[in-house]
Formats: sequence, C-alpha cells, structure tokens
Amino acid sequence: MNLTLRQLRYALAAARYGNLTEASRALHVSQPSISMAITQIEEFFGRQIFVRQRGAGVSLTAFGQAVVIKARQVLAEVEALEALADDTALPSGEFVLGCFEDLAPYCVPSILARLRGKYPAISVTVREEGFDTIGRRLDDGAVDIALSYDLGLPATVATTVLCELAPQALLPADHALAGRDAVSLAELAEEPLIMTDQAQSWQHVLELFHLRGVRPARAVRTGSFELQRSMVANHFGIAVAYSRPYGDVSYDGQPLVRRPISDPLPLQRILLAYDRKSALSAAQLVFIEEVKAWFAEVWPTPAAEHPFKEPAQAP
Repeated sequence: MNLTLRQLRYALAAARYGNLTEASRALHVSQPSISMAITQIEEFFGRQIFVRQRGAGVSLTAFGQAVVIKARQVLAEVEALEALADDTALPSGEFVLGCFEDLAPYCVPSILARLRGKYPAISVTVREEGFDTIGRRLDDGAVDIALSYDLGLPATVATTVLCELAPQALLPADHALAGRDAVSLAELAEEPLIMTDQAQSWQHVLELFHLRGVRPARAVRTGSFELQRSMVANHFGIAVAYSRPYGDVSYDGQPLVRRPISDPLPLQRILLAYDRKSALSAAQLVFIEEVKAWFAEVWPTPAAEHPFKEPAQAP
C-alpha cells in the first residue's frame, strides 16, 4: 500500500481538531509526525488536503473533505475486521461530538457518564457549537456527530430524531401571567421580548410570532440562554424558549416560571446528525443507541408541562 493506516489516522485527527498541536497531543505523538503524514498523503495524491494556517492550524480543502470521508470508511472497516478476532470485546475508539451550546449542559455530561460506565474504552471529545457553526463542522470533518435542534444543519446529513418539544414562555415568578395555566403569543407580544443573539435562534422565535400574526412590542437580544433567563427573572421582559433546565431559578438566584403557549405552534426537534456518506464506527453506533435511550427515559414528551425527569444514575 502507498498509504498507511497510521497516515490516515493522523490526517483524521488533524481534521478533527483543526490544529496539529492538539492532534499530536490527542494521539500522543510528535507534531512533526502529524505534519509528515499529511505531507506524505498530499504527495501521494498530488493535491493539497489541508490549508496550513499560522499557529499550526489547518482546515480541509474541498478535496481534503472527500479524502477524510473515504479515510473514515476505511478505518471503520478495519476496526470491524479487527473485531472479528474477539467478538466479546467491547467497542472502543474516539470521536468528536458537536453539541449546540445551550443544549450541551443539560444532557451531554449525563450521557457521557452513562456511556463511560458501559464502554470505558470509548473516548468522546465534546465541542460546543452555535447554530451558525455546527453544520460547517460536520461538513469539514471537525465533528463526527452533532447533537442539536433542527436548525442550521445541511441537507446532506443523516439524522435521528430524539424528541420533539413545544416552545414555552419564560416569565418572572410574580408576573401577572405567571398564574395562568397557559399564555398566548398575543399576550406575550405586549411585553419586551428577550432573545438570545444566536444565529437562526432569534429569527426562529420571531417567526413563531409571525405565524400568529402578531409582533412583539420590543425585542432585546442577549448573548446566552442563561443571561436571557436572568433578564427575565429580573423583570426586563419575557422569553420564548425550548430548553428546559431542572431549576426555575436564574444564575443570580431570582425565581422565574415556565408556562405552555396556548397557540398551535410547530414543534422543534432535537436530533443527532452525521454525514450520510461516512460509515459510522462501532463506538459511534453504541453512542447513538445510548443517546436514544437517555432521551427516551429523561426528556419530556411534547405535552408535558414539567421539566424533564430526574435521570437514572449512570452504571
């Protein structure tokens, strides 16, 4: 063979981390070893697979993305072949999970603890991403699997739907609408609307109001979900959100409440996404099954008005 499995593994690590230094640390090899492997692959093809950046950063070329897809398939097949030697061995390996930044704190640590208890030889690197970056990370190979809402993902990915959620209103605990069983968007539109300044997120929320033919009196954007909750709790306005943390208390200790929205609105899906052209490794397949099981046990149904149930303890 003109290409070696070691070279392919090194190139995949460089694509995954976007940085030769980080890739070398993850693989416990020297940075020149990673660089040499990339050079050898590029000499074999006679084309660049990476664009080098200052500070040891790298990004895939369009041709490099095609190479990475095929390399993943080759290594997944080799892994499956090696597994035939011991059909009792537990899956092992590593991959990168990209998770939408507001969703990650509520589910990823618990899922990883569950995975570690069953499959200790699987290593998952987590990258928090925004709606504007998570799709690109899947495309360029920096992320192997994405966990996100169904916003901003390219049409080329395969998806597994984990659950569907209805939007809910966030209100100060002593707000006049807080005692209601449900509130309408028309009522919420009379209040200042606090939104997160995340690409596609605030546009999606405004579209919900547009669907009901109403417009918020005033809209204010914040940088994060937790700042949004704190602004609501401190009487700067109301919010519409899908994320449902366990406690109804903001970071600064102020109470707030969640109320269902009475208008018929489309549900938002939480899903796993992965490149449909790439073969999933054994480690990725068992991870997907663990994520599906966690959501089936913990996350609420669309009709539920309460936060999700206490998760089961990891094995």
